[in-house]
Amino acid sequence: MSNDRRRETLLTAGLVHPRPDAVVATLFGSDPFFLAEDKVQVKYEMLRAHVVDGVSVTDASRLHGYSRAEFYLVADAFSEAGMVGLLEKKRGRKGPLKVTEEIRGFVEGLGEISGAKAAARVQERFGVSLHRRTLERILSE
Repeated sequence: MSNDRRRETLLTAGLVHPRPDAVVATLFGSDPFFLAEDKVQVKYEMLRAHVVDGVSVTDASRLHGYSRAEFYLVADAFSEAGMVGLLEKKRGRKGPLKVTEEIRGFVEGLGEISGAKAAARVQERFGVSLHRRTLERILSE
């Protein structure tokens, strides 16, 4: 696979390093196999440089375009899940916790209504308190 095709694939998958120009480790300048745009490869090589080559955390993170704090997050993710841990997942909640399918359907059926009025109707019908913005997002979908 050419590096252009590889970059395209990485972009599509959301795996492009956020600061490829900050990757200054010699591996990434000497061999076309090592691509600074490949976020997963850069993270792996950063960890390898520290664990195998004995490079300090500060230097390993700097050479690979990450902060020390990011290094520790990457190391934790790798120790928990291996290579899969190097793939980034969206952090935080995956959506509002209190909005069930039943509530969503009810709100969508309300039609043109303000978020505050929708919140009052949900509270009245289901006994669940939701923020007006949460309901406005549902109404605008």
